[in-house]
Amino acid sequence: MGFCAYMVRAKHVIAWGRHDPEYARNRTLRLAWQDLGWTLSEFRPCLSPLADLEAFLRGLPKPDLIWVPGFRQRDLPAARRWSRRLQVPLLFDPLISAYAKQVLERHKFAASSVSAKRLLQQEKALFKSADLLLADTRSHAAFFAETFGIPLSRIAVVPLGAEEPLFSPSPQANRPDAPFEVLFLGSFIPLHGVETIAQAICAYQGPPVHWRFLGKGKERAHCENILAGRSDVSFDGWIPYVKVPEAIALSDLVLGVFGTTPQAERAISNKVFQALACGRPVLTRTSDAYPDDAEATSCLIQIPPGNPAALAQAVAELAKNRSQMPARNRAARALFDAHYSRTRISSALAAALNCLSPSP
Repeated sequence: MGFCAYMVRAKHVIAWGRHDPEYARNRTLRLAWQDLGWTLSEFRPCLSPLADLEAFLRGLPKPDLIWVPGFRQRDLPAARRWSRRLQVPLLFDPLISAYAKQVLERHKFAASSVSAKRLLQQEKALFKSADLLLADTRSHAAFFAETFGIPLSRIAVVPLGAEEPLFSPSPQANRPDAPFEVLFLGSFIPLHGVETIAQAICAYQGPPVHWRFLGKGKERAHCENILAGRSDVSFDGWIPYVKVPEAIALSDLVLGVFGTTPQAERAISNKVFQALACGRPVLTRTSDAYPDDAEATSCLIQIPPGNPAALAQAVAELAKNRSQMPARNRAARALFDAHYSRTRISSALAAALNCLSPSP
């Protein structure tokens, strides 16, 4: 039975598992379900491994689709059992592979080790158990297909996007005598390449710049040590999600990711979409994850990964040409509207659903 059969009656999707409903990706997809006319309900079990038993005991109603949101591989087995019991499709939005994170990113296990091979086989079985996988970039889709042997026909690319209207264009502050404002927002993980940013700041030669870091994470202390005593750098902790647009609006430029890890090449961070939605240009590393036409825009400046000199030079050129920033701001929102808007996200999800059918 094809998924199109579901479209003629009321549609109901269950967000299954112990995910964070306030995470940016989940908030954005909730809006997409709403745009498509679906009713969304949350099922948060007490224990992930026994979730299908809890669903049975609680009399969970039969939905048209079960959706397991990002990072929740451990919720997938029970969701799969429940979906087979009810004969409804299962959609999984992993965002990241545990194998990629532990073996290829953190090098916790050597790829040739028994532990790595076991993790690979376990995750391959998990990913294959879903009727459809979502990938946030085409690079992730290719990785899932190659690594886990999943046909591309069972992988749909739905970009992260940014929550509208929370993230919307704002006018550039008129402060020509103030330092050029550069914002980094993130969790200071390896793929962000914050050491590259810190080294670029130390090597920077150009018009006055204020570098603002927002967030916390493993590599923040190291970054602070490199930049200790500098008056042109400030560090703040996490701010409420709803305050992020305000921080972006106060910046001239938002920094993306500069890491050299495989994950850094495949991913596009939430802050990139959020900055573009707010009409602010982004400086980030080169990546095949971006659309083919993104390289030609003036709002997405891409440099080689792990290259402090290139980062410092790019910021200096932008700060020297502040008169160009309004045009770059407009280009940023135009790029967002063309590829990552709420309409685009909803359309991509609809296209995925229209070719979905439950596994036997």
